[in-house]
Amino acid sequence: MIEIKERIRRLCKRHTALTEADITRLTEIAESFEMSEVKDDVFIDVLSSMGNEAIVVYHRRPDDGKSLYERPVEGEKALRENEPGVLRTLETGIMSQGLIANTQENHLVRQTVYPIKNQEGVIAVVIYEKDVSDNIQAHFNVTGTQYEDGEMSSMLTAMLRFKDSIINQLEDAVLVFDKHGFLKLKNKKADAYYRKLGYLEDIQGLHYDNLSLDQTIFSDVMKQYSTSPSCPLTTDVKVAGSYYQVKRLSIAERDLCIGVILHDVTEIKHKEAEIVSKSVAIREIHHRVKNNLQTVASLLRIQARQCDSPEAKKCLNDSVSRVLAIAATHELLSTEIDAQVDLLDVIRLIASNIERCFVDCSNVAIKIEASPSICLDSDRTVAIALIVSELLHNSYEHAFGDCSYGTITVNAQLDGGLVTVVVADDGVGFPVKDVSNKSLGLSIVRSYVKDKLKGKLDIESGPSKGTTVTFTFKK
Repeated sequence: MIEIKERIRRLCKRHTALTEADITRLTEIAESFEMSEVKDDVFIDVLSSMGNEAIVVYHRRPDDGKSLYERPVEGEKALRENEPGVLRTLETGIMSQGLIANTQENHLVRQTVYPIKNQEGVIAVVIYEKDVSDNIQAHFNVTGTQYEDGEMSSMLTAMLRFKDSIINQLEDAVLVFDKHGFLKLKNKKADAYYRKLGYLEDIQGLHYDNLSLDQTIFSDVMKQYSTSPSCPLTTDVKVAGSYYQVKRLSIAERDLCIGVILHDVTEIKHKEAEIVSKSVAIREIHHRVKNNLQTVASLLRIQARQCDSPEAKKCLNDSVSRVLAIAATHELLSTEIDAQVDLLDVIRLIASNIERCFVDCSNVAIKIEASPSICLDSDRTVAIALIVSELLHNSYEHAFGDCSYGTITVNAQLDGGLVTVVVADDGVGFPVKDVSNKSLGLSIVRSYVKDKLKGKLDIESGPSKGTTVTFTFKK
């Protein structure tokens, strides 16, 4: 027995992440089988942590010596396509009764599979195997009766009559069970689904508990429907790498009891996972772009400090502001779950960056007003960030050149599908016609409003009324 326990422990350590307590429990179960009389081949299988397969860790041969196996099978794999009941019970925790399996030595047997559980879930299964000639109905506590044509309900008769033309055309699997829990009606898609899950025989006549994929058993479903008969029950389940939506319906007929619809949502789940993966990758890209732009801004600052020409120093500092405006947007995009960014967040971040650039102009205040939740895509967000940065920079530099007292107001509103952003100051103003064509900053603003936002720009300025810049675009 010591050798058996060591073999179980070694195989569990190699193929699973079971705890010492779980492994000890399996060795105790094996010891109880060794001390008991058994008439069938008995196995303990565990779920491999490295693949969609089970591993045999224990085999007890029948006492009469009539085993179905000629060679040792400990350490062998139990694959879903050969032993569907084993994998099903390991995943769902529901006993599988009388399902056909193909053994490692290519023999057809019927398996009854019981789960072994701890407080967290299934850790292993015990398998009893019999020759395939045994009658599957002997494994059920409730004996179903075969329906004669005259005993069938009107619904079942109608469904059978139109079976080929209706339910076999559906993309979903349809299964209908009688009041004892046995499958009485199915379509071709149901056969295809269960073949994919490894079932080796026709599922017609099998019990609900042998076909359940979502950890429900027939008795529990009946209890639920006894309290809420008209309420459909829908669950999502992952089996063998595929995702299914399971919907159960109560059928108010004398002979029929429960209808089950299986909808394969694997492609949808994979698309969702792909979107999440791409979203994470895009956010990481935005984060790296932001870091690179901040590095560029730091290099430009160093160059500006080492520059003797005031004009060159000013150009370099202007470039720093523009680079940081773009970097600020990428910083926001790197923290957003989706590709939409709140315009108010962008404006606040740009204003904060500009205030740091003009730290000596503390007498100038920026006031921000905006409609809540004006969310825009990343391309237009970058454009707006650069536009607002240019306008704020110009106000600081020209409207309040001596850092005198003043106020800059940024207002963003959404009305009728149009976004209007107004940047206004109460500074000295300037002659629009004379300056706008010569200013690089205003040229950038005009270009971005026209080409990036497909919008309209309006500039008003004068000696006594300050400057107001308005740009409007479709959301």
